[in-house]
Amino acid sequence: MSSISSRYSCEIRLSVREGGSTTLWLCLVFHSRLFPRDFRINSKHLSPKGRWQNGPKPPCSWPRLMGCTTGTWMVRKSIFVVFDASRAAHTRGDAGRSEHRTSHTRHTTGKHYWDALSGIYTTSVGHNNERVKQAIRGQLEVLHFSPPMHGTNPIAVRLADIIKQISPGDLAVSKFECSGSEVTEAAIKFARQYHRLTGNPGKYKIISRYQSWHGSTMASLSASGLKSRKTVNEPLAAGFVKVFPPTCYRCPFGKEYRNATCGVTCATITDDVIAMEDPATVAAVLVEPIGHTGGIIDPPQEYLRVLREICTRNNILLIFDEVITGIGRTGHMFAADTFGVVPDVICTGKGLSGGYIPISAMIASQRFADAFWGDPATNPGFVEGHTFEGSPLAAAAAVAVLQEVCERDLCGNARAMGARLRKGFENIARKHGVVGDIRGKGLFLAMEFVRDPATKTRFPDNPAFGTMVGRRALQHGLLCRFDPHWIAFGPALTVTAEEIDAMVGILDTAIGETLATL
Repeated sequence: MSSISSRYSCEIRLSVREGGSTTLWLCLVFHSRLFPRDFRINSKHLSPKGRWQNGPKPPCSWPRLMGCTTGTWMVRKSIFVVFDASRAAHTRGDAGRSEHRTSHTRHTTGKHYWDALSGIYTTSVGHNNERVKQAIRGQLEVLHFSPPMHGTNPIAVRLADIIKQISPGDLAVSKFECSGSEVTEAAIKFARQYHRLTGNPGKYKIISRYQSWHGSTMASLSASGLKSRKTVNEPLAAGFVKVFPPTCYRCPFGKEYRNATCGVTCATITDDVIAMEDPATVAAVLVEPIGHTGGIIDPPQEYLRVLREICTRNNILLIFDEVITGIGRTGHMFAADTFGVVPDVICTGKGLSGGYIPISAMIASQRFADAFWGDPATNPGFVEGHTFEGSPLAAAAAVAVLQEVCERDLCGNARAMGARLRKGFENIARKHGVVGDIRGKGLFLAMEFVRDPATKTRFPDNPAFGTMVGRRALQHGLLCRFDPHWIAFGPALTVTAEEIDAMVGILDTAIGETLATL
């Protein structure tokens, strides 16, 4: 039975009903030595709901072999999710396969898409990266699972060592998780446990920002400030305090950046909030260096430096949520490098494994991590863990991704292609006259749509202009992030100039066609 999970592959088939919802059918097919060599599965053997219907029967129980993996999810029509099925046992012929190459993806219907979002800022080294695939295959032959309760494994140790080398300042200790939600949750626990171990058990509050998104687990969700996602789950956990984000284009304090009256109030007000809450009760400040869900919130250059000084002065941990911005996205390995500010903890994920196998990492300062060593009778260490943390397969993928990023200078490519993308956005702004702001760093850029750039007046919420543009772009084969009032691009770090130009060209067309309908 140990061989049953020796290899697997996955296909997602997409069906769109006119005027209805999009349904995804997920089928996991396991290959193992339990199968006769000539045993094959194809589409005629499965019903539309993924059930066995005819053909050669597997030599053991189908539900047990399949793990009851067939399911359905209802998602918005505008979302297209496609996985590479070229190695899957369950195929539908060449015309039905999903193909991935660098910044290209092909839908099961055969339609080509440009991936301007790298999945969800995840396929950092491009789709179908051979080096990463070979690393995973090779690791499968060595060790596929390592129980974290009993120790670690060589490839996870190697990954931790590489991360230490590429991280800023004294960030040197890694704790591996499986997702962005888990890793921000771990950072919150780390901050609270650190203060408890060092004689300040009353420091438990986490200060974060409105319009932020830190994850779906309870603590990470409680730290998030996105109304649409938190309200439906309230009441949330206690001990989370919010401040306004640095949205300079629409300053919540009615000020103008670089004006004598600004004073980077968005940062200094955090000091006031800490004072009102009592510094003896605040454990950490948790921020995305560049916020995503609020429309790519790119702060003033001084902002993070001010937060750093405030946290140091009040014995508060500064945590950067770099699940999106980490691993080259902003043109440097971390946004901490981009802004020249070293936090006490970095949370990263998404692009760390290139989207091949889930992995995330909490990277902590050596000074803070040292507090978790000591006599087990009085120091339990860092109390936090998950079954698949430090997965050898995920670690092998991450090592290969980091080798690609470093050896191919993909941070440099992110800066160069990011500059080209920004120029393309600026050309669109001049041409159509409906772009009020362009913001972001590297290959993490957005434009905000307005009816009148002079007054910053927005388009009506219904129909929302940004959503109309995004859907029009989808029709023309462009995948990007779109919200009612903004569009964001975050292509793979491997993207080329020709690919950038093609993506910008489609966006240009989509905006023009949308304007023609108003």
